[in-house]
This record gives sequence, C-alpha cells and structure tokens, in this order.
Amino acid sequence: MIDDDTEKTIPVTVTFLEMSAPPASYPPLPYNRQVALLRTRDIPLHFYRYLMDRVGRKWHWVNALRLDDEELAAGLHREDRDVRVLYLDGAPAGFFDIKPRLPQEAELAYFGMMDHAIGQGLGRWFLGAAIEAAWSHEPRRVSVQTCTMDHPAALPLYQKFGFSPVGQKQEVVRTMAFAERAASVMRP
Repeated sequence: MIDDDTEKTIPVTVTFLEMSAPPASYPPLPYNRQVALLRTRDIPLHFYRYLMDRVGRKWHWVNALRLDDEELAAGLHREDRDVRVLYLDGAPAGFFDIKPRLPQEAELAYFGMMDHAIGQGLGRWFLGAAIEAAWSHEPRRVSVQTCTMDHPAALPLYQKFGFSPVGQKQEVVRTMAFAERAASVMRP
C-alpha cells in the first residue's frame, strides 16, 4: 500500500525501449466487451489530470501533475499531440499519450489503465492500439520507457510487442503528498 500522506524520494531504474518497424499484426479487440477508444481534441486540462491521477497514482506518475496550466497546455494542446481515452462500459478506463517528434520518433509517453480495467483482457489489445496509433504518425521509430516502479508486466509486454531496450539510467522520483496531489487534480 502506498502511503500518500508524505512526500518521499524513490530511486528507480528507467529502461528506454525502441521499435524500428511496426508489428506484423495487432491483437484483436476482445469479444463481448463494450469498449471505445476515442482520440481527444484539445483535451481539457482537468480531464487530463484526472486520467493521469487515476491511471498513474500507484505508479507515481507525477511530472505532468506538477506542471502549471500554461506549461501543461503548451505541450498537451499541440496539433501533433495524440491522446486517446479508453472507455469500458461507458466509463473512462485508461489512456495513452503519444508525443510525435516527426519524422524521427513517436514517443509513447504514457500508457495505462485504471484498476477496474486491469485483468479484463484488454491490456494486449490496448497496447497494440497505442503502438498502431504511434506508427500512424509515420516515424522512423517508436519509443517508450518504463521503470522499476511500473507494473511488473510492463517491460516484458513491451518486449513481446517488439520493443528492444536501448538504454537505462538511474533516477529519483519525488512522490506527491496527498495535499499536493489534491491541489493539482482539483484546481479550479
């Protein structure tokens, strides 16, 4: 259980991965599921922060939550930014965020699902959809990074899809105390 009452620093190993060609095929959408994947256009900052908090809280995704409105909007509302939201049974269930750096690279900057969607048989299809979306920007390579705080299945799943590790580095993550998180997510 994560103690959200105090800020901490956690050492992590970040692994950088790349893919230089699209996969030969993508997993099919699971049967008998009410699923939608919608690309956003000018996503409201409060909704992006909500997604970032609900998907990334246990993994300590805090960088975007620490940005002020102007900083977040400057990156998020670029014409080439590709944010897609996963809905399961009509409710938000996850998202991915692609930062194209055309023509060289498309970075899968964020990818994840909310707790209620994990274990529902959607993960492989959802990652395939994210990778397919990244390749739709016609880069020379697609990149992603994961760290030792992410879900234990993240690194092996990326590798099963064809990503190869290209580097690692040590970093320190400064977690968010509950009050700082609440101030970010619940700002006016």
